[in-house]
This record gives sequence, C-alpha cells and structure tokens, in this order.
Amino acid sequence: MLREILGEERIRQRVAAMAEEIDELYRDESVIAVCVLKGAFFFFSDLVRAMKTETVVDFVRLASYGAGQSSSGEVRIIKDVEVNVAGRHVLIIEDIVDSGRSMNVLVRHLAALGAKSVRIAVLIDKKERREFVVHTDFVGFDLPAGFIVGYGLDCAERYRNLPAIYELLDC
Repeated sequence: MLREILGEERIRQRVAAMAEEIDELYRDESVIAVCVLKGAFFFFSDLVRAMKTETVVDFVRLASYGAGQSSSGEVRIIKDVEVNVAGRHVLIIEDIVDSGRSMNVLVRHLAALGAKSVRIAVLIDKKERREFVVHTDFVGFDLPAGFIVGYGLDCAERYRNLPAIYELLDC
C-alpha cells in the first residue's frame, strides 16, 4: 500500500529552488555533478538541467542494500567516476541520505582522488537516522522515518518510475 508524501509539483518546485542555490554557490566556476545510481537518476536529471552552472556529469554506483529494505552494512563502489576530479569542485547528487554510511564512504573517496571540494545535494534527508557524520549542503526535503519509494527510490527495484514520492507501508 502506498501513501503519497510529496507530489510531482512540490518536487519540481523544490528541485528548481535547489538549482538556484547551487548556481549561487558556484557562480563563475564549473562543477562535476556525480549521480549516485540507480536511485538518484530522476532527481539528477531534473536538477542538472535546471542548473545554469557549467557542469560535467559523471556517475557512480554504490552497493549497500540487499533485496529488501535493510542495508548490509558494507558499502562498495561498483562503478567509479571516470572524470578526473583532482582540483575540481564535485557535487554528489543523491536521492536519499539516512544513516550516512554510503555518503561518508563516497565523500572520503572523492576527497582522496584530489577533489577541490566535495558537496552533497540530496532530495530526501533523514537526519534522525544518521549513524555517520555527513553534511548535506543542499537538501530537498527533510523527512522522518518511514520507507519511501518513487521518483527513483525503490523497494527491491520496484516503484522507481512513480512520478511522486510515497510512503510504502509494505514491500
């Protein structure tokens, strides 16, 4: 059973506002926008198209979830960036940050590759679930506990294609 949490129009408006915030920060500089696959691809696509900042796009894929709703606890980089990030500003674009485990690993990895700065734009921030210290620089929405799907977010690879965000009452 699904219960709508965030509608399409509300998401669209917030993504546009986030693009303006990002443009204000980077002004005359360029940024490498890194999409965290698979979940962030809808958000990433909408956000980078709304940005006026000169942007190079790249993709990473991390693994920490099994077939269901719980994390395995180990984060692996399955697909790394292909662009040289050394000396460049990097903006990680992620669908959701909850425990912070994945973002902690990715931020440290990109910093070790020599990125000039590493910032995070996240659609959904669940600060109350934090286990690792992670600063989210651009936040779409702060949401409480509850398993959500849609707009790229999934449960066992289902529901990603939904245009809004829903609380999933059972997977």
